[in-house]
Amino acid sequence: MLRLGRRPLPIRKNRVAARLDETHTGHMTTGNLHPHYELVARAIAALAAGADPSLAALSGRLGVSEFHLQRVFGEWAGVSPKRFMQFISKERALAALRSENDVLGASLVAGLSSPGRLHDLMVNCEGVTPGEARAFGAGLRIRFGAHATALGPAFIGLTERGICHLRFVDGSADPLAELRAEWPQATLVADPVAARAALEALARPRAPMRLWLKGTNFQIKVWEALLRIPEGELVSYARLAAAAGMPTAVRAVASAVAANPVAWLVPCHRVIRSSGVLGQYRWGPERKAALIGWEAARREAA
Repeated sequence: MLRLGRRPLPIRKNRVAARLDETHTGHMTTGNLHPHYELVARAIAALAAGADPSLAALSGRLGVSEFHLQRVFGEWAGVSPKRFMQFISKERALAALRSENDVLGASLVAGLSSPGRLHDLMVNCEGVTPGEARAFGAGLRIRFGAHATALGPAFIGLTERGICHLRFVDGSADPLAELRAEWPQATLVADPVAARAALEALARPRAPMRLWLKGTNFQIKVWEALLRIPEGELVSYARLAAAAGMPTAVRAVASAVAANPVAWLVPCHRVIRSSGVLGQYRWGPERKAALIGWEAARREAA
C-alpha cells in the first residue's frame, strides 16, 4: 500500500478548475433522465452488433418512433443519434489518438487549471495513508446511498474526508457488499438524502469535490494522470502510462485504470486501445461509449 507515512501524497490538493459555464457531470445526476440513458444504451448495443444506423431502422429495432428517438438524443446528448454515433466511431477514436500527444502534452505544460479545458470541478484529492489502509476503515463512518443519474443509478460512499466510493449500479453486483469489502471495519450508515445531495451537487457548475482514495502509490499516480485528460478527449493506455511517468508499464497502468474507485469523476472512460477500439469498461461498454459520446457532444456545443 502507500508508503509515504503521514506525509501528504503528491496528489493531495490537486485542483482542477476551468470554465464557469459548463459542468463536468452536467445533467448526469438528474434522476428524471434515467430512462433516456436506457434507450441510448440499447441503441449503442444495437449499433455495435451491426444494426442499420439510419434513424428509421434504428427506431424500428428499438420499438420507438423516429420522433421519440430523435427527441431523446436531443435532450440527453444535445445532438442527433447519427451525430452521436459518429462521436463513438472507430474513425473518430483513431483521429483522437493521432492528436493525443498534443492533448496530454499541452495539459501537462498548462497544468491542471488550464482555462481551455471543459472541466469545471474543483478536485481536491487525498490518498489514504498506510496506517489508514491497514485499519480497513476501523473508526471510519461512511454514509452511503444510491440515486438515479442520466447514466443509470449510481451508488456513493461519503466520509468526512471526501468521496471514497462511487459506482454505477448495473444489477450484477451488490454495491453495498462491494463497499463493505473495501472498508470491512468501517461503520456503514445508510443516508439516501446525503447521497442524493452529493450526486446532485456534482452537477452544479464549479462544484467543489473532495476525493479520499485508497490505492497503492502506483495506482494513485495513474489516477492523477487520468485527471489531466481534458473532457471530450481520448488517449491510449500507452500514452497514459507515459504521462504517469511509467512508459514500460502499460499493462499495470491498465489494471490501475480498471481499479479506479470513483466512477466518472476520475475519468477512466477516456482511455481506449491504440487500435481505436473503445475497449471494456468496468460498468459496461455501452456506458463507456455513452460517456465518450456525451462528452464529445458537449465539447462540440461549447
